[in-house]
Amino acid sequence: MKLIVGLGNPGEKYKNTRHNLGFMVVDELANQLNLKFKYNINFKAEIVEALIGDEKVIIAKPLTYMNLSGEAVLKIVNYYKVDIDDMIVVVDDLALDVGRIRLREFGSDGGHNGLKNIDKHLSNAKYKRIRIGIGQSNLPEVDHYVLGNFSKSEEKLIKESILDTVDALKYFIENKPYLDIMTQYNTQNK
Repeated sequence: MKLIVGLGNPGEKYKNTRHNLGFMVVDELANQLNLKFKYNINFKAEIVEALIGDEKVIIAKPLTYMNLSGEAVLKIVNYYKVDIDDMIVVVDDLALDVGRIRLREFGSDGGHNGLKNIDKHLSNAKYKRIRIGIGQSNLPEVDHYVLGNFSKSEEKLIKESILDTVDALKYFIENKPYLDIMTQYNTQNK
């Protein structure tokens, strides 16, 4: 069983903001697979359950707001008894250039509050992650930047990175070795 988590904030106000890149990716994945999210009150998340090939897949969008993402992720992991090796989280990353993708088998939260909260609730940071660059803000208020919309010049790069990330997630679902997926997508984004 695979668990794919896209991080973001709920509501129209945040829909197309930089911080909702994780939601954008899993929305595109569900769209390509003709799947529809449904709200699950027990998980405080929108989820999709599907059998893709021979693999059961759970795709989740925690609706707890970014800083409390770990609450929903922990409930989902416990309910479905997901092995942490079979979980991947998709997030935005200030430290990467706009549209750049970086896949990791595990790692630090890198200052990302969503990852920080997941690490705290799982007591574990050894899950796979895909970070998508939103560019370093020169503004003194990072919150204003991450909760802002992409500029017109950034939109094309972001659309391409969303599609590439969805392709990487499909390989993850197909059980392609994660090191091979990392090599393919980390190299292509240099």
